[in-house]
Amino acid sequence: MMSSLRPDLTNKIYPEPSSFTFSSPEEPVDHFDLLPDSLLLLVFNNIGDVKALGRCCVVSKRFHTLVPQVENVVVRVDCVISDDDATSASAASDKSRGPFSSLVRLVVGGIVKPIQALGQFLGPKRSSSSSSSSPSSSSSSLSVGNNVDGDDDLEQGGGVTHHSPTQVLKNFNEIRFLKIELPSGELGIEDDVLLKWRADFGSTLDNCVMLGASSVIHPENFTSSDSSFDGVCGINGIGVGNDDNGSIPESFYTNGGLKLRVVWTISSLIAASARHYLLQPIIAEHKTLDSLVLTDADRQGVLCMNKEQLEELRVKPLSASSASKRTLVPALNMKLWYAPYLELPNGTVLKGATLVAIRPSEQSGQKEVSDGSWVSSAFEEPYGTAARMLVKRRTYCLEMNSF
Repeated sequence: MMSSLRPDLTNKIYPEPSSFTFSSPEEPVDHFDLLPDSLLLLVFNNIGDVKALGRCCVVSKRFHTLVPQVENVVVRVDCVISDDDATSASAASDKSRGPFSSLVRLVVGGIVKPIQALGQFLGPKRSSSSSSSSPSSSSSSLSVGNNVDGDDDLEQGGGVTHHSPTQVLKNFNEIRFLKIELPSGELGIEDDVLLKWRADFGSTLDNCVMLGASSVIHPENFTSSDSSFDGVCGINGIGVGNDDNGSIPESFYTNGGLKLRVVWTISSLIAASARHYLLQPIIAEHKTLDSLVLTDADRQGVLCMNKEQLEELRVKPLSASSASKRTLVPALNMKLWYAPYLELPNGTVLKGATLVAIRPSEQSGQKEVSDGSWVSSAFEEPYGTAARMLVKRRTYCLEMNSF
C-alpha cells in the first residue's frame, strides 16, 4: 500500500503526538482521532472534489483546519450564468458567509459560451438548460453558485448565490494540482460530428491540436452503405477505387469542406483562449500550482498549463482581445492533414478526418518538436491512433493572422 502513495506524502506518515486524543479509562477512545494529520491529508487528496471537501469542513474543527492544506483539488462546474448575476448575488451574500460556506453549499456554476457567433456554421447546438442564462459572451464569466437554503429554493429561483472559482478556492493554501471541469464543451455540434482540441498556454498560446471528422461510424453501426465518401472508400485509411495518395480531393475545396475545417479551427482557438483568460485570477492567487487543467464533461476540449507555463503567465501578463473576454491569439502557422475515409484498428470509421497542428509563428525559428510526438499524444485512444495515422499523410501548411 505504501508504494502506491505519492512520494512527497509518503515521508509524512508518522505518529504525531499532538494529534492523539488521550482518554481516561472510563471514557471510550475515538480511534479515528488517533490517525495522524498526514494520513487524513492523503485521504482528502484522493477525494479532491471541492464539494465533498466542503462537506468535510463541517464535520469537525480538525477537518476544517486540514482541508485548506489539500494539494489536489477538482472543481466541477454545473451551469452557465452571467457576470451581472454572479456579481450582484455574491455581493449580497459575502457578508454573511463563513470561509468555507461556498464549498459546503456548492451546487451550480458555469462558464462563458464564447463562440455563439460561429455556432451557425457548426450545425444545431445541443440543448442546454443554461442557454438562456448568458445573453452574450461579453457579459458572462466563469462562475460557481451556491444554493443557500436547499434544492427547493434552487428550483424556485430563490436563495441562490454565485461565486467564481477564485472565491471558492481562496481558502486552499497549498494547491498543486488543480482540475476544473465544465458541464459541456463550448462548441455545439451535431451528434455524429467529431470535434476535439487540446491547447497548451503560457502567457499566450504555446500550441494547439484540433481533430475533427464530419461523421463517426462505430463498428456496431457499420453497414455497406457507409463505405463511401467523396468518391473514396477504404480500409485502414487506404482508398480503394481511386488513387488515394494522401492528397486532398478537389471536392474538399468546392463542397465547403475546407471552409468548415477553418471554422472548426477558429472556434477551437477562441474557446481555448476564452478559458485561458478566465484562469488569470486563480493562477495569480495560487503560487503553489504545479499543474492546471481546464476540461469539460464531454472531453471536447482540454486546456493545460504546467509549472513553467504558470510561472510565465505570472511574470508576463497576457494580451487580451479587445473584442471579448479572451486571450489574444497570436499569428499562427498551421499544418493540416486530411483523409476522406479513415478506419481505425478498432473498426471505428472517421469520414472527412482532419488533424490541425497549430503553433505561433514566432516559434518557427525555434527547435522543432517532432509532429508525431506532441500531436499524436494530444488525444486519448482511439483518437491518438487517428492522429498518428493522419500525420503520415501529405501535409498542408496554412497561416493565420492574430485575432
